[in-house]
Amino acid sequence: MNRTIELRDRPLELHHFQIRLAISAGFVLFLFFLLFARFYYLQVSEGERYRTLAEENRISISPVVPNRGLILDRNGEVLAQNYSAYTLEIIPSKFADLEAAINKLATVIDISEIDRRRFKKLMKESKRFESLPIRTRLSDEEVARFAANRYRFPGIEMKARLFRQYPKGKSTSHVVGYINRINDEDLEQLEADKVSANYRGTSHIGKIGIEQSYEKELHGITGFEEIETDSAGRKIRVLSRTPPISGNDLTLTLDIKLQEIAEKAFGDRRGALVAIDPRNGDVLAFVSTPSFDPNLFVNGIDFKNWGLLNNSIDRPLNNRALRGLYPPGSTFKPFMALAGLELNIRTPQYTIYDPGYFKLPGRKRHYRDWKAHGKVNIYKSLVVSCDTFYYELANDLGIDNIFSFIGQFGLGKKTGIDIEGESAGLLPSREWKMRRHKEKWWPGDTISVGIGQGYNLTTPLQLAFATAIIASKGIAFRPRLVKQIQNSKTGETYESAPQLLYTLNLNPDNLELVRNALIDVTRPGGTAARAGAGAAYTFAGKTGTAQVIAMKQGEKYDESSVKERHRDHALFIAYAPAENPRIALSVLVENAGHGGSVAAPIARLVMDYFLLGRIPANATGETIHG
Repeated sequence: MNRTIELRDRPLELHHFQIRLAISAGFVLFLFFLLFARFYYLQVSEGERYRTLAEENRISISPVVPNRGLILDRNGEVLAQNYSAYTLEIIPSKFADLEAAINKLATVIDISEIDRRRFKKLMKESKRFESLPIRTRLSDEEVARFAANRYRFPGIEMKARLFRQYPKGKSTSHVVGYINRINDEDLEQLEADKVSANYRGTSHIGKIGIEQSYEKELHGITGFEEIETDSAGRKIRVLSRTPPISGNDLTLTLDIKLQEIAEKAFGDRRGALVAIDPRNGDVLAFVSTPSFDPNLFVNGIDFKNWGLLNNSIDRPLNNRALRGLYPPGSTFKPFMALAGLELNIRTPQYTIYDPGYFKLPGRKRHYRDWKAHGKVNIYKSLVVSCDTFYYELANDLGIDNIFSFIGQFGLGKKTGIDIEGESAGLLPSREWKMRRHKEKWWPGDTISVGIGQGYNLTTPLQLAFATAIIASKGIAFRPRLVKQIQNSKTGETYESAPQLLYTLNLNPDNLELVRNALIDVTRPGGTAARAGAGAAYTFAGKTGTAQVIAMKQGEKYDESSVKERHRDHALFIAYAPAENPRIALSVLVENAGHGGSVAAPIARLVMDYFLLGRIPANATGETIHG
């Protein structure tokens, strides 16, 4: 049997095997080297960075919003305060189908149609990643119900929030203002002012009035919490806390009871009243009516209420006291009288005969007076409100003298009151008319300005300020609303010192003549006689009637034939006690007719309450003309 013998080269095979083994071992070692290098990179080179990231996943920094400062009236009555309540908040960006999520939530918590509309409005005004309230001020039962179902609603949180409340409602809306959610414009301003970091976690900011103008004082300083969280982002414990510093409390010069008396005196009529202490510029009352409830705006006003306010023919959102522009009418005459006396255009003895009209020399047009007054001097012209006397005086003074002299009383410029949005009004001049209308100034323009008509426009605030200057015998203080600021951290109170603007160098005899005439306006024979009847103090005043629509040449004004909103405005300026004034005010009632019959009684009610602490039963009445 033949056997085949296979010869194998074992040494060669072993050599090849060793080579393969070495390659495999090298490959494995290379892999281990790569793994080691990766570990080294992660644990040593980048160890600190990843430790920080891991810590940040576990620990978060959360802002703690400070309590907003309180706003009080001069007697300590609260006008703006805070309270705590639970809200349900949604971050819209976390939901693919937001509507479905809200519908699901509505099976547990009542979500009204108003809530839904308000939420949609907030979404349009806010960033999508912001937490927006879908329901505010939950009841205890609703808090418990949501807590039990919380696991069903990831992305919806229940938070304790501070809410702003205005206990006096409509009475303070135009002066105290309100807060509302921060919008993009607010954010841009905060970043421009380099204070955006202090608003982390803050959702609201002052929008108008004191709330806006004193935002820096009221907001406070934001605190922070270092919070440990689990993998789901739920809070486990607070590791450290930097407490917030509450905003400062503000005490206003305003007397809220006086404010409410004045507001009530207007009834359903539209208008404004501003009362100032002529000794220091303190604003005692600041009324614009009709008004609105500022509490509606705090959580985002719904479409229905916004439509009612914004589209109302009565314009309740318009701050008439601060921005309303009206012809001053005959309330302009005391300043004209002073101009005539101070510039030596008139003397106390100068007398005219008033036939009931005035004619420019060589002109046919008659400028009508409200009646023929016969012989009139400067004193009587104020007491009976003679238009003819001031037609002639305006013509003799000329617009340049009127503009330069009466401008000293603050008409035609902002008073500088410490809230934003004030209108400057208009005291016309040649330059203004050329710039605005590209026309020269005509003598007839001056005639109309002389009785507070024509291009003349003032705000009730300006009229009160100008009246206060007469009351203080030429001393002008800047009107102010904030009297004291209390530092929430130290408890110290800082008085806001009165700011003297200037003192007019007026002849005491001329000033006394005008002041005495204004006293007689409120006495028998004067245009505010009935409003002044039975007063327990002496007060000075001047009635005014301002045309809303111009009458045709020779046409007589008949109130009964004119639409209500085309009727004349009623005005009254006053100060009291006349010997040592403590209050100076202006009253404007839109489309109400004569100042003596409507505006003067309102002023009397306010002065009675301020000076006597009560309203006498005889503090009413009608009068003849203004």
